[in-house]
Amino acid sequence: MKEEQRSLLLSSSSCFSPPQGVRLSYGTSGFRADAALLQSTVYRVGILAALRALNMESSVTGIMITASHNKVTDNGVKIADPSGGMLSQDWEPFADALANAPTPQHLLQLITEFVKKERIPLEGARPATILLGRDTRPSGESLLEAAKQGINSILGVAAIDMGIVTTPELHWMVRARNKGLKAHELDYFEQLASSFRCLIDLIPSEGRMSERDLTVVVDGANGVGGEKLEVLKTTLDNLFIEVRNSGKDEGVLNEGVGADFVQKEKVVPHGFGSQDIGLRCASLDGDADRLVYFCVPSSQGCSNIELVDGDKILSLFAIFIKEQLHTLSKEIGENTGSNYQPRLGVVQTAYANGASTDFLKKLELEVIFTPTGVKYLHEKAAEFDIGIYFEANGHGTILFSESFLRWLEARHKELSSVSKGSEQETAALRLLAVSKLINQAVGDALSGLLLVEAILQHMGWSIHRWSELYLDLPSRQLKVNVVDRTAVVTANAETIVVRPPGIQEAINTETAKYPQGRSFIRPSGTEDVIRVYAEASTQEAADSLANSVAILVDKFLGSGSF
Repeated sequence: MKEEQRSLLLSSSSCFSPPQGVRLSYGTSGFRADAALLQSTVYRVGILAALRALNMESSVTGIMITASHNKVTDNGVKIADPSGGMLSQDWEPFADALANAPTPQHLLQLITEFVKKERIPLEGARPATILLGRDTRPSGESLLEAAKQGINSILGVAAIDMGIVTTPELHWMVRARNKGLKAHELDYFEQLASSFRCLIDLIPSEGRMSERDLTVVVDGANGVGGEKLEVLKTTLDNLFIEVRNSGKDEGVLNEGVGADFVQKEKVVPHGFGSQDIGLRCASLDGDADRLVYFCVPSSQGCSNIELVDGDKILSLFAIFIKEQLHTLSKEIGENTGSNYQPRLGVVQTAYANGASTDFLKKLELEVIFTPTGVKYLHEKAAEFDIGIYFEANGHGTILFSESFLRWLEARHKELSSVSKGSEQETAALRLLAVSKLINQAVGDALSGLLLVEAILQHMGWSIHRWSELYLDLPSRQLKVNVVDRTAVVTANAETIVVRPPGIQEAINTETAKYPQGRSFIRPSGTEDVIRVYAEASTQEAADSLANSVAILVDKFLGSGSF
């Protein structure tokens, strides 16, 4: 490393001392904490993103400043890799070390050693660009400036401020830039709108719905998603979107609103009530990467909503795509069939409701489980020709392999020449439109909303018909404070406890007492807590099973807190 680069890093890092007594860890959400603690961390993530861009053949990475569904006083920062996905897991240990280096000298030594190990070209050896985005939090602007300082401390790397954007927008922009495509917000909106329009145009005319059925009322969580949806909806035909909690009024970000609140509490968000009975409603989270649907309860005195969560979004997408693949596989004449059988799979975590997994398996779909965390789901979904993943909280997407899309383009071209207008050609067009509408970089509440709406119109389904695909098993989640969460080691996608010995057998004994019982435990990724999940045939039984397992955790791990 040349002296100019060393001096630049030492001088700039001296302005960003890490907070005393705080140790941060890079996880699925990046770094996240009270915004007042993050200046130094965000500065260092600027350096990290610059090094990542220089290390990759694709020269654009991204930094998103957001705390998603957290309270407004929190903030966070995460990197969008050149693929548009999350930071490679291989770089997470370096991210942790960088964020927690105590002095500028320690920081410089870490960077020097890592640059040498990874053979990262410095001093302007290759051009690199970092796209910067932030959500609507008041702390975002100052943290963005810290990120710029970090980026500017690496010679030859440029920062471009994309302004206030959703997290999925920023990831989409990075992916598009590295593919040589236009990557501004208007390009993002145009791709969503045109792909949605294509899917609607392919619906048979006799299946068209009434204006009331074409209306969806969306809770914007008083965040950036509501703001962007107000713009996007003006470009759409055949869908009427009413946005509430858009952030323009007195509402507070994520307070009594948003996908996380609705999914966990199972009550209507602020601004919704009896006037919405019978309407299809949806909630975004604070940075618009999660989506859930719900219905306002019709019974007076009934506060619980009819929730349609990420598991049912996954199921809806799987049904539609399986239908198109089946149509596409039909023979339409001599020498026009295809022997190619794309591999369609769905990916879930152990938190997926057992009823959803049973439903998907009855559709003869391949179902794979991963540990909790979007990075694991995304990685596994990429192994399929078409991989669909969703968490119950509403975060997920669909991935199409490049080889499948090349085959699909060629198949469509062939079909349009020999049987234009056939159901097979239409199925190919629908799949191509889905691949452009869905955000393949990350979960995206706006693109997910439009795909849900297009499929419901295609099926002619109400939200109630969709919700009745299967009946969720009652469940309960608890957490138990422990002295050391690392004492619990799991396997089989976190469904089996390997250590401490004996606890899994005890959990099995308790679970066997309950009809349709299922329970597992897993350590929290951020605090000394063991999380307990339980399902059973009734809510009373699920509550009882969860409590019994929590008592077992307390007994085996000896905290005496439960």
